[in-house]
Amino acid sequence: MPSTTERRPLPFLVSVLAMGTFLMGTSEFVVAGLLPDIAGDLAIGISEAGLLVTAFAIGMIATPAVAVAVLRVPERTTLLLSLAVFAAGHVVVALTDELSVVLVARFVTALVTGAFWSIAASVGARVSGPDDAARAIGMVLSGGILATVIGVPLGSVAGQLVGWRGPFWILAGLALLATVPVARIVPGGRSASTTVPLREQTAALMSRRLWVVMAACVLVTSAVMSTYSFIAPLLTERAGLSAELLPVGLAIFGVGAVTGTLGSGRLAGRAPYGTALGGGIAVVAALALLGAVSDHAAPAIALLAIAGLAGLGMNPVLMSMAVRFAEGAPTLATSLCTSMFNLGTAMGSAVTARAIGVFGPASIPVVGAAFAAALLVPLATLVIMARPGHSHRAGTTPQHDALVS
Repeated sequence: MPSTTERRPLPFLVSVLAMGTFLMGTSEFVVAGLLPDIAGDLAIGISEAGLLVTAFAIGMIATPAVAVAVLRVPERTTLLLSLAVFAAGHVVVALTDELSVVLVARFVTALVTGAFWSIAASVGARVSGPDDAARAIGMVLSGGILATVIGVPLGSVAGQLVGWRGPFWILAGLALLATVPVARIVPGGRSASTTVPLREQTAALMSRRLWVVMAACVLVTSAVMSTYSFIAPLLTERAGLSAELLPVGLAIFGVGAVTGTLGSGRLAGRAPYGTALGGGIAVVAALALLGAVSDHAAPAIALLAIAGLAGLGMNPVLMSMAVRFAEGAPTLATSLCTSMFNLGTAMGSAVTARAIGVFGPASIPVVGAAFAAALLVPLATLVIMARPGHSHRAGTTPQHDALVS
């Protein structure tokens, strides 16, 4: 048994997969900084241009359906096709002047993005082994989180220099370049999970613990992203931060999120349930305190960073639990997680938007704290279900369940 004090380097393949999620995370979020230019060029309103975000979110929620459709396809083939379709979708957006065509392209792009994310997480966990699965998933997911720190700002700068279509051309080209290392490094052939009959894989999804994890995925993303989605009005209108310093606040949040995503895997390998519950408590505390001091910029930014660190740091922990609980169906499990994360983003942002309309920006952290408080229910349930003697379902092992403290 490997020593818990020694950290083996993750396979290089994990970094390659993280590069892919970085590109796709950039695509998902870069639109927010380009909306005024897109609206002006297409002669539409900002609200209509915002449908580009909605179309992408809907496509990501449909990830499990895509995962089922490609279940028999070798993983390398699916990853390569995802990158190719991703590139093609961005070329279509860059060439068209029709909003309807842009929306369809964004939706299709999101479908393959979800497929890439779920398969990349599954492959990363498998090639790294059970002891490093959470850390590998964290590395893969960190590519998407890092996009908010580096990719989105660079995309915004590119849009200012060469027009809003420029970032789409760049992303298309980088996606095609990414196919080279994926084709060379990702193992060919089918993994063990692709040879398991669909009936057996769907049966593995009947684990009660898996669906408790899914509830946690929705609520943790609702808590954090309901606040992050409206970070601009929270910091500028409520906290009084100047617009020039807003990128600093965004960067600090992003650093916290990346740190949590990369670092949580170490703790998750030893105490997954305790790590998740501790993260949930930290999110509740950070957002509750944020509600009390949201009119002061410095503490507001610090608490947002803590919420990002603890909240988004839970994502690889929850995803590694899902893979374990749905033994024999890792791709379906990670696709469900991807779908639930995006459902949480959509749900949290919708509730917060309504709250802002009634109560103003001061309500932003209140909504997040409410979702975070609800998050403690599934997290505490997982701890209780992990106790020795509790009934087990497929995909769980008493050895892992005992690692709570």
